Amino acid sequence: MSKLYVVPTPIGNFGDITIRAIEVLKQVDVILAEDTRTTSILLKHFNIENKLVSHHKFNEHKTAKNIVGKIQSGITYALVSDAGTPAISDPGFLLVRTCVENNIDIECLPGATAFVPALVNSGLPNDRFCFEGFLPQKKGRQKRLNQLTDETRTMIFYESPFRLIKTLMQFSEFFGCERQVSVSREISKIYEENVRGTITEVIDYFNEKKVKGEIVIVLQGAESKNIKS
Repeated sequence: MSKLYVVPTPIGNFGDITIRAIEVLKQVDVILAEDTRTTSILLKHFNIENKLVSHHKFNEHKTAKNIVGKIQSGITYALVSDAGTPAISDPGFLLVRTCVENNIDIECLPGATAFVPALVNSGLPNDRFCFEGFLPQKKGRQKRLNQLTDETRTMIFYESPFRLIKTLMQFSEFFGCERQVSVSREISKIYEENVRGTITEVIDYFNEKKVKGEIVIVLQGAESKNIKS
């Protein structure tokens, strides 16, 4: 039966892809990719030659219903993002919801998601946590931070390397400079780095170097016990 497969792809090391993910990508009729150039590199590495179609946040509102119609006509799709699991701070949610609304079978494969290794590596409590993804860049940013000041669970954020220092400075303002934080970047890549300490200590560290790569910030909750770095 035709369906939509949601397929996680490696967040860095190609060796992190699952055997099942490779099998699905080889079997489907069409692969929907956030950026076809990025996905082409992955597919070429694993000798996958299936049809590749662009599906990203700028066109998903226009294409979701069309894709559902094609699935209903017998075409099977796989949805991938540039890295990690689609719909987790990446395009995918709208298509999945549209499929659900139209009783389309969906199968999400388990696989790479950046915040899980960052959370485990942080040393902060991970029995209860909340995933915040990317904070609003401008409108609504301070309101969201205010809402989180009393959050007792460990908090997880995604951030651009260009905004890392600014975000940590805001965390210091809203949560206190002694709050424990862990910053992970380039997870599973050659230059993977996990930096832990108080917000002040981590700001001082990154002020001394040029930051590159994808960033995951894990922040201690309001009532959690201090975790020494």
